[in-house]
Amino acid sequence: MGLWHVFYADWQMECCGTPFSVGDEVSWPLMLVEADGVLGGGWHDQLSEIAGPVEDVGGVRVVREETGLTAALAADPDSEEDRRPKPGDRIRSAGLLSVERHGAVWPQVEGRVRAVQVLSQVYAESAPGSRSWEPVRGERGRGLRAVDRCPKWFTKAEAEGERGADGRRRRSREPGVVVALDVPGTDSRLSQAVREARGIPHQDAQPGAETEGLAAADLADLLHTLSTVAVPRARPGRSGGRRRRHA
Repeated sequence: MGLWHVFYADWQMECCGTPFSVGDEVSWPLMLVEADGVLGGGWHDQLSEIAGPVEDVGGVRVVREETGLTAALAADPDSEEDRRPKPGDRIRSAGLLSVERHGAVWPQVEGRVRAVQVLSQVYAESAPGSRSWEPVRGERGRGLRAVDRCPKWFTKAEAEGERGADGRRRRSREPGVVVALDVPGTDSRLSQAVREARGIPHQDAQPGAETEGLAAADLADLLHTLSTVAVPRARPGRSGGRRRRHA
């Protein structure tokens, strides 16, 4: 089994998601998105790297990851030209795996939930005195809080904190959860890193050995210390905070 970080956004869960608990078997449509476009970026520790051929499934660009994971490729909402790899291409790409339940349909990924962490993100006024708010890049507030079950409804706004050096008010909210998903028949850099951290030899390691006997809270703590994929270079002129809704 391969262990993968998956982001489940609050609006996806509140709209049409079903709450789940640690140990549950789930089936989700996953999309690989450019991490800088989600909550301002700063997702270094939660990125996944996938490699494999690109296919067209009902008009959706899908990657059949070489160890078995299937994920759609997000289109760039800021580009008039579709720059995604074409069917038949082979790619190796790092990004954020995210549950996407809106738009087109593609094969879902089945796996077991090994850990759930509620994310806390700091937001700031888009300008001093503004009524609009935007995520502050790389600031996760209290960070990731391990829970036994994903909530159906999330905290939209907490008490405001101090103003930043730029004069903008700041506050935090919970924009979703980060899930550690164990997917049968796959392997991942994250699984390899967990095995190394626990002193488990890669050679002849049994599937799922990296999480055997490890409590969900302990696994969440361990995952928080691991960085398994290099930070991708940002594209010039890109800004964060956009939702990528369609493949």
